[in-house]
Amino acid sequence: MAVQIENLGQLDRKVTLEFARADLAKVREARLAKLGKTMKAAGFRPGKVPKNMVEKQHGMQVDFELQFDKASDLFFEQAQKDKILLAGQPRLDPKSELDAEKIVFDVFFEVLPEVKIGDFTKSEVTQYVTDISDAEIDRALDVLRKQQVHYHPRGEAGHHGDGGVNTAAQTDDQVVIDFVGKIDGVEFAGGKAENFEYVLGAGRMLPEFEAATLGLKTGESKTFPLSFPADYHGKDVAGKTAEFTVTVKSVNWAHLPAVDDAFALSMGVTEGGVTKMRAEVKENLDRETKRRITALLKGEVMEKLNSLCDFDAPKSLVKQEQERLVEGARQELIQRGIPNAKDAPIPVEMFAEQALKRVRLGLILSELVKQQNLAATADQIKAEIDEQAATYEDPKEVVRWFYSNPSRLKDIENLVLEDNVIKYFTAQAKVVAKAVSFEELSKLN
Repeated sequence: MAVQIENLGQLDRKVTLEFARADLAKVREARLAKLGKTMKAAGFRPGKVPKNMVEKQHGMQVDFELQFDKASDLFFEQAQKDKILLAGQPRLDPKSELDAEKIVFDVFFEVLPEVKIGDFTKSEVTQYVTDISDAEIDRALDVLRKQQVHYHPRGEAGHHGDGGVNTAAQTDDQVVIDFVGKIDGVEFAGGKAENFEYVLGAGRMLPEFEAATLGLKTGESKTFPLSFPADYHGKDVAGKTAEFTVTVKSVNWAHLPAVDDAFALSMGVTEGGVTKMRAEVKENLDRETKRRITALLKGEVMEKLNSLCDFDAPKSLVKQEQERLVEGARQELIQRGIPNAKDAPIPVEMFAEQALKRVRLGLILSELVKQQNLAATADQIKAEIDEQAATYEDPKEVVRWFYSNPSRLKDIENLVLEDNVIKYFTAQAKVVAKAVSFEELSKLN
């Protein structure tokens, strides 16, 4: 059967299929006979229902199913014959009457675009370089120490380096306060609290509030104006200026544990004390540094590839990706315990740009992998799994966990494939090394 493919513009195509109703006669008769064996009708035993009754009840549905199946089979046979690269499922539109001798279907479909990989030999990407110093290790240990912080009242003898002389609230102190806020002399909802506790410098309160509390001692009060930002989450007070009075009930200084063998033991280091703990912290920071540097390089490479390749993305694939992103967002809301998350309206339009980029990159990577033979090998997949498993207490169990699930294994395969693409890209493009501290690296997106 000769089929003429009609170009509807960009990636949209259409073909018209025709076949004789008589071509379906035998299979139609067999389908109705099979249905008749189980059909139930008043006054007849199963399998003894007259053919005309079977025809009346099931004939139209059988015609519908057989015609669509036949049209679908013909289309996919033709697509395979003509080596048509389909971007998604075709839409079959029947054009003939149900009693017509000739059955006609219009089939609308999208084809995959021709992806031409641009020249990236002149592209430039940044390779960040970060060395973990003792200062970074000390900062990481300070974070761990703050997780075990406890507080003592300022002025309490024997507990603070100032000898109990300085009892005024300072940055990093915990304060317990009463406060009341008024706008035009009237208290407002949420503007009053008693025994409210927070840490100065932690960013929990607005800057003006913290600035007014700094320097106050237990029992002291202060009245001050506070301007709420225009985008403040409390709409009733956003953009307005209130007058607050704050009274300090207590001021407590932060007591952090010393970095010693006892602290190392509390962190799970059973042997080697502080030396072993610092080595483990450095190992973790090195691992995090590698992850961040790889992610930044990957993001930049993907952006370059996307900008270098000019082609239209199939609308059907973009729509499918939008739906996947919506479902992913919904599952995240459910996991966070958001009420009515299952039925919450999530507009697909908010994922349009992200879905388009994902589809384009998927097609680009697929073409690049095919051209340059960059597919992930079994050895590469194993090496990646072993590296991830090494961070767990029982690596062998983690390895089994990956290999026991095809979906998890596919995720690793995709990760290795992307790494192969990045290595190929950076081997061709210009890579500029840039040294940054761990703190600077942490702030990069």
